[in-house]
Amino acid sequence: MVVQSQPALNHSSLIKTCKPTSLFTGIPVVDLSDPEAKSLIVKAFEEFGMFKLVNHGIPMEFITRLEVESLRFFNLPQPEKDKAGPPDPFGYGSKRIGPNGDVGWIEYILLNTNPDVMSHKSLSIFQQSPEIFRSAVNDYISAVKKMSCELLELIADGLGLESRNMLSRLLRNEKSDSCFRLNHYPPCPELQALSGRNLIGFGEHTDPQIISVLRSNNTSGLQICLRDGTWVSVPPDRSSFFINVGDSLQVMTNGRFKSVKHRVLADYTNSRISMIYFGGPPLYEKIVPLSSLMAEGEESLYKEFTWWEYKKSAYKSRLGDYRLGPFEKTASQ
Repeated sequence: MVVQSQPALNHSSLIKTCKPTSLFTGIPVVDLSDPEAKSLIVKAFEEFGMFKLVNHGIPMEFITRLEVESLRFFNLPQPEKDKAGPPDPFGYGSKRIGPNGDVGWIEYILLNTNPDVMSHKSLSIFQQSPEIFRSAVNDYISAVKKMSCELLELIADGLGLESRNMLSRLLRNEKSDSCFRLNHYPPCPELQALSGRNLIGFGEHTDPQIISVLRSNNTSGLQICLRDGTWVSVPPDRSSFFINVGDSLQVMTNGRFKSVKHRVLADYTNSRISMIYFGGPPLYEKIVPLSSLMAEGEESLYKEFTWWEYKKSAYKSRLGDYRLGPFEKTASQ
């Protein structure tokens, strides 16, 4: 018999709450088979920093199989899960998000997508059903990576870059520093005692990589911050993907695309499980605005830096910090 995992509300005084927000139906929807997809993606990234992708071509079987295996792990007794933690940064983590005091109503698995870089703690995750779980993870990551590269090539076309693979090559590189995260937000009955407020499962942040590919089950919780500062709830869609601009892509487009600030709320009756592929460049890839996107006389808004330098800086920050701040150019520069 599998017992539903119910992490205790330790650190509850540190987990933030927020007021409920309205459901937002204005997220752009892009059909991957649409001949105009490249233009629609660019427009969505300029206006919202994200869009919902439909007709993506990834078999629902891959998605369902990984969700089943993930829940099988998260439903294990806590001592069994703890054998795969604490994260280093890969492996299993619970409540604590990063090394600087951020906490949330969440447990998660973080994996490196490079099969040659598998930590001991990551291997512990697959102990219960190694062949099935690992195969489900690999099949899913392979399909999502391929789709992400296709999206980046459409973006290159839409932006008029001289090379279609200018962005996708960063993910295809064998030294690409991409990662994959499985998040589980267990039901939280204690929410009913919060006087109508919502418990934050994962605090507000932007993603530092180039592009993020998010998929979740049918439980709501994802919220984004619109350009006017308003927080809105994104309707769940278990068969589609949400594609986010990362900080690195914001820099490469010199601010034309903006990384979207988002957070996740817990639910008091339903568990939420989400899968996120973070497409990152090789560690020593220089991140700088692309000259072909700069108008004549346009100034770069950012200093040149490597992905390693940005990743290291981001890891030292808090979730809600504006991580690009130290890398912006001042007027005197």
